[in-house]
Amino acid sequence: MRKQWLIGNGDGQDLAALVAGKAEGISPTSRRGFMKAAGAGLVLGFTFTGGGRMARAAEPKPSQQPNAFLRIAPDNTITVQVNRLEFGQGVQTALPMLIAEELDADWSQIRGVLAPAGEAYKDPVMGIQITGGSGSVAHSWVQYREIGAKARAMLVAAAAEQWKVPVNQVKAAKGQLTGPGGKKATYGQMAEAAMKQPVPEHVVLKNVEKFRFIGKPMPRLDARAKSNGSQQFGMDFKPAGTKVAVVARPPVFGAKVKKFDAAAAKKIKGVIAVLPVDVDRGGSGAAVIAEGYWQAKLGRDALAIEWDTAGVEKVSTDEQFTAFRALAAKPGTVAKQGDTSKLAAAPKKISAVYEFPYLAHAPMEPLNCVVDLKRDSCTIWAGSQFQMMDQAAAAKTAGLKTEQVTLHTMMAGGGFGRRATPGSDYIVEAVNVAKAYAKAGKGGPVKVIWSREDDIKGGYYRPSHVHRAELGLDAGGNIVGWNHVIVGQSIISGTAFEPFMVKNGVDATMVEGMGEPYKVPMQLSVHNAQANVPVLWWRSVGATHTAFVMETLIDEAAVAAGMDPVAYRRKLIPEEHKRHHLALELAVGKSGYGTVKLPEGQAYGVAVHESFGTVVAYVVTASVENGTPKLHKVTAAVHCNQPVNPLTIEAQVQGAVLMAVGTTLPGAAITLKDGIVEQGQLSDYTVARMTDMPQVEVHIVPSTEPPSGMGEPGLPPLAPAFANAVFRVTGKRLRKLPFDLASAAAPQVA
Repeated sequence: MRKQWLIGNGDGQDLAALVAGKAEGISPTSRRGFMKAAGAGLVLGFTFTGGGRMARAAEPKPSQQPNAFLRIAPDNTITVQVNRLEFGQGVQTALPMLIAEELDADWSQIRGVLAPAGEAYKDPVMGIQITGGSGSVAHSWVQYREIGAKARAMLVAAAAEQWKVPVNQVKAAKGQLTGPGGKKATYGQMAEAAMKQPVPEHVVLKNVEKFRFIGKPMPRLDARAKSNGSQQFGMDFKPAGTKVAVVARPPVFGAKVKKFDAAAAKKIKGVIAVLPVDVDRGGSGAAVIAEGYWQAKLGRDALAIEWDTAGVEKVSTDEQFTAFRALAAKPGTVAKQGDTSKLAAAPKKISAVYEFPYLAHAPMEPLNCVVDLKRDSCTIWAGSQFQMMDQAAAAKTAGLKTEQVTLHTMMAGGGFGRRATPGSDYIVEAVNVAKAYAKAGKGGPVKVIWSREDDIKGGYYRPSHVHRAELGLDAGGNIVGWNHVIVGQSIISGTAFEPFMVKNGVDATMVEGMGEPYKVPMQLSVHNAQANVPVLWWRSVGATHTAFVMETLIDEAAVAAGMDPVAYRRKLIPEEHKRHHLALELAVGKSGYGTVKLPEGQAYGVAVHESFGTVVAYVVTASVENGTPKLHKVTAAVHCNQPVNPLTIEAQVQGAVLMAVGTTLPGAAITLKDGIVEQGQLSDYTVARMTDMPQVEVHIVPSTEPPSGMGEPGLPPLAPAFANAVFRVTGKRLRKLPFDLASAAAPQVA
């Protein structure tokens, strides 16, 4: 999810409206709309549509909904509305930190809550409410700080007026206001008076040297609740009277129910109804609704269903890779022009074919959604990454207006992109279940729960890809020609994002990072393959495969050139890519690369890659134990510009390392046979576990530039650094994920 996302189209149409099927012209404006609400305390917010955004053809409409980001209560507690989904990345702490910094608050009195779906909570850059693309902090860096600064100015003005002193004689610090003669008040005591003050048009934000919170390691606001088990996730939420549904979905995507016998299911104690429902991709299924999850699950197990799979493609993995390899041997749609005239005559050549499988997101908390559907309203509780899009899709499905649908954002246990489907698949399905339940004469909220098997078999995978590369090097080791072809499904084609992210037939996510940051003459083309397998972004999107290819091929070219891989990268990365150089040098220096002798059988591996505006460099040590690659230590250097919470950055990198290690492990692939996904549980779909976790050291390159993304950039360079270390142990190049040493061979440099 790169910066090209959602920057508006030439017709000035808002993306959320496009998704809802209600696009209309939007008048450009940079006006900020501010709101102050009556009642106890100070409530302040605004629709941020101006400074700090990337270029877009049209601005979103000023919000018609009160946009309360901040409330200061009489007891001096300060509640910050977080306009994102918190699903482990730490945004429920990082964004309140920005407000607390400019507000000069007492951190112990800060609270963070997740905002519902609403116009007021649009991402100020993307123009829709979204959690993705590692943009939460980067995009709200100015927005949330300005909210804090304006609230502080209003509190100071209120105190000055009440105390009848000049504004410059009132000081605000740590949640307290002080003035001449020992005058003193808490923010909470002055909050109601502050409501009567005009909202400042402009405020001056702090310089970095005055930061009290930003850049400091701050404990997470949700840490205690998550540690003691009191934190409520979507899976925990069940309003009074809620029934639970599980859905029998077709084994082949898009298939339909031919007929089913529910007699045995209805005999299960607690089963209330078995109803036909529409499911994703034009398919149909059956929902078993019961008093609780286990009864519903047993009822589904007892269903006798005959499926109609005629007319839907039945993908088989082996056949797909054969077809992809054949396509990769031919030029595709050009994504990047490069001079390959010297390739044929180059004295040294490298040829390589890479294969990457489908990947499931497999978050710890599977999908779930509560829907309370009434005649003229619908209330939804879900851990959504696309609140406004899901709200619009739910309204369309229910036959309601968008404003008749309330979507509450629930804390989620992971997602990695799965809770951000352009078609709102699991939300729409849950509304369909609620509709069927109401049509059957029942009423009340229904909670649709996906089992682990449902989650892994349920589609929306990272696409499978094949890369074919031909590189030519001159006698000095310089790359003089590079011809590259990528084959895979497009994530973006056919979605509302296509006008913004598919240019000249090329899906930007498929090629992101190719050739970068190196000065190489690359001719890049793509084949957009079609397959009846739902695909979606997966943590770090296209960089999951492009970084692996780039960083292993650059490493291979270094060997062919007879150069140290770090020195070779220094040579190929232009000086203007200063952040890459700084990250690489920090990782190398902290790791002991080139100076510390490793134990027998271990070797270093290096990789550096930029994604979502952040550069991450890894130096790793690895060995091969009993024929299996083993990662021992990871030294990470992160250049994410101004760090907000170093603890969160460290945690993000640690999590990304483990997730990336998972992609290298045997069994870390989704495979299909005759259209049916073969994996169904964590026993046959491998994810990394604690025993796979290496020692990880995280170092941050100092910077005061505005923050860049941090949720995803830690993942892409890990697997190639690991593979490069394995090469130095075995002499074999790994060209597939997950790793397969048995099929690896020594590289052939012509």
